[in-house]
Amino acid sequence: MPLTAPPGLPASLDYPEVPAGSILAAGAARWGGRTAFAHEGRSLTFAETYRAACRFAHALQERGIGRGDVVALHLPNCLAFPVAYYGTLLAGATFSPANPLLPPDDLAVQLADCEAAAVVTDGPATLASVADRIPARLTVVVNPDGDLPEGAVEFEAFHAAQPETRPPSEIDVHADLAHLAYTGGTTGRSKGVRLSHRNVVVNTLQYACWGTGSVPALDARGDVTLDQIGSEDEWPTRLGTGVAINLTPWFHAMGIIGGLSAAVLTGTTIVLHSRFDPAAYVADAERLRITGIGGAPALFAALLATPSFHTADLSSVRSIGSGAAPMNHAMINALRERFPDVVISEGYGLTEATMGAVLSPAYRSGTRKVGSVGVPIFDTEVKIIPPEGGDAPLPPGERGEVCLRGPQIMLGYRNRPEETAEALAGGWLHTGDIGILDPDGYLSIVDRKKDMLLYKGYNVFPRELEELLVTMPGVAAAAVVGRPDTEVGELPVAFVVPRGALDAEELMAAVNEKVVPYKRLREIHVVAQIPVSAAGKVLKRQLREQLG
Repeated sequence: MPLTAPPGLPASLDYPEVPAGSILAAGAARWGGRTAFAHEGRSLTFAETYRAACRFAHALQERGIGRGDVVALHLPNCLAFPVAYYGTLLAGATFSPANPLLPPDDLAVQLADCEAAAVVTDGPATLASVADRIPARLTVVVNPDGDLPEGAVEFEAFHAAQPETRPPSEIDVHADLAHLAYTGGTTGRSKGVRLSHRNVVVNTLQYACWGTGSVPALDARGDVTLDQIGSEDEWPTRLGTGVAINLTPWFHAMGIIGGLSAAVLTGTTIVLHSRFDPAAYVADAERLRITGIGGAPALFAALLATPSFHTADLSSVRSIGSGAAPMNHAMINALRERFPDVVISEGYGLTEATMGAVLSPAYRSGTRKVGSVGVPIFDTEVKIIPPEGGDAPLPPGERGEVCLRGPQIMLGYRNRPEETAEALAGGWLHTGDIGILDPDGYLSIVDRKKDMLLYKGYNVFPRELEELLVTMPGVAAAAVVGRPDTEVGELPVAFVVPRGALDAEELMAAVNEKVVPYKRLREIHVVAQIPVSAAGKVLKRQLREQLG
């Protein structure tokens, strides 16, 4: 449970036992003709999205795809995505997101692992190149460029003639999978995360209720909706009035829960940008009078470096939220200076927790601590255990592995019983992240357990060095990894993106003056960019490979 419940809200929520498709059904009934999604001059209302999703669900069922089958969405953010996503759920099938930028070999491995019965794609050539390695019996192509591959069907034609009513489907919300999502693979091979309808509905409600001052409710049809009981003084954005630009990929946990399902639940209009152009983002934000800005730290770094971001009329913004990776302190302080009256919050989660487990207080009077990702959300517990092992929680202020417990935690990994048992040992999700709980129960994430370096037996946390580096003049971004060394274990090595002129030797000396000897950097590599995943996480595995 949260350590301090938001004002006027209960510490524990009552989660209706409904399937995940209920979220869109209720959104359509409540928000109807309001624009749900807009992209490149086209849009869908909430009601239009629901009717199209129902048609898509009927089309899947007509092809024999339903409960127990997996439908992979190999798509970027586009108007077809929510239709196919909710259509899959309404059919009783399982959604599996596939990053459209995956190399063909990785895509083939993932689609084979999840045993996808159907694939919805806008990259038919990529899919055709791996067709002999995947089990899919149906390919649906969005916006085909040229002739369709043999046996494939165009997206609109696939479901155009189907009924617009909710199809029948038997769903066990606790046992049936809504999502089969794959981990980011920043440190190794991706694993299939099994998430039930219950997981998805619960985490969407946890996130939406926390952010809007609401409690779960059922509408007249028995579908899940929200009752906003929190005051306008604390939560100024009211249900059905939010507008946001979304760049977070819907194939990522933060995107599909925070950027899609929670938006449908809260009646938020989502405007999609196909690519991130900071100046275009700012212009649209001003024109659309957006109420919230959300994304990974890379988004905010780019905006802060854009001159128009500091002069545009963004007075409509009521909240700023960041996730996927920790913000550095300098970035948070710069955003606070730009938006002195706006709630700026961070959150923490991972695919194995559906999306989120910890959030900063989203209400105006709440305490938000720089460097902290907040407190456990409704019905969620956090404990810190020794990184070298042991189940006993560490006292406040000591760093160790973050463990989570709550109704949003995954059922387990697909076909990996040993890794499931290890991750869920003792009924807690062992995250592999290193964190600290302060005496008030606020969590700070200081590193990945797998990123932690061992130098002569000492623990070296790259995050601490990265925070120091980005405070130095001339440094735009930084990442630290370990170079294996037979004598000492691992040597800390930094990759730095410069902001103007930069002397690597002077920078290394300046950083090393501020840390104890065993934490000192041994090398600095000046690079044009640091590789990140589509979700904004630094790909440290690639950096280690560059070291040879």
